[in-house]
Amino acid sequence: MATTFATPNTLLGLYQPKSQAARLVSALAIAFIGSVLITMAAKVNVPTWPVPVTLQSMAIAIIAGAFGFRMATATVGLYLAQGIAGLPVFAGAFAGLPYVFGPTGGFLVGFLAMAAIIGWLADRGAMRNVFSAFGAMLAGATVMFVFGFVWLMTMAGQAAWIDQSNAVASAFQGAVQPFIVWDIVKMAFAALTVVGGWSLLSRK
Repeated sequence: MATTFATPNTLLGLYQPKSQAARLVSALAIAFIGSVLITMAAKVNVPTWPVPVTLQSMAIAIIAGAFGFRMATATVGLYLAQGIAGLPVFAGAFAGLPYVFGPTGGFLVGFLAMAAIIGWLADRGAMRNVFSAFGAMLAGATVMFVFGFVWLMTMAGQAAWIDQSNAVASAFQGAVQPFIVWDIVKMAFAALTVVGGWSLLSRK
């Protein structure tokens, strides 16, 4: 039985090649292209400290909504592997393990969880409706922020930018508060993009 990399409930699943070899090649190519898109989104950023505002979460939400669980996690996993290997794919000027273990490390891991959640819900048809798509993407973004917040909390004793007298509030102000409005807007745009893709296909 041929391996399926995306379900029919995703945009990617509608265009899978029939042969197993062609599916594998196309999956590898799509994962690579997706990782390039995430890299491009990372470079569009506002350099706030300790965590920059980027378009990565929006790109990942669109990819997960369009690709589904398997391909979304594979794409984000490839992106993270590229960064760990030292390729300049992250928002900062540097990459490698030292960057991953920096202030943004929790968000980087959270990207994978975010892709998994949105992709899993996309496989179950959440992307056919703008409200369910938006809800799925907000759920993924919320989990991403939890990873980012917990990560900053673990660094509380080592970071000069953490207020040691109130580490919880300080980590929240650094990892969550500045991004709430930004990410609501980004998730809304991502939902409209994916649902809009379905709308275009239905017209054709």
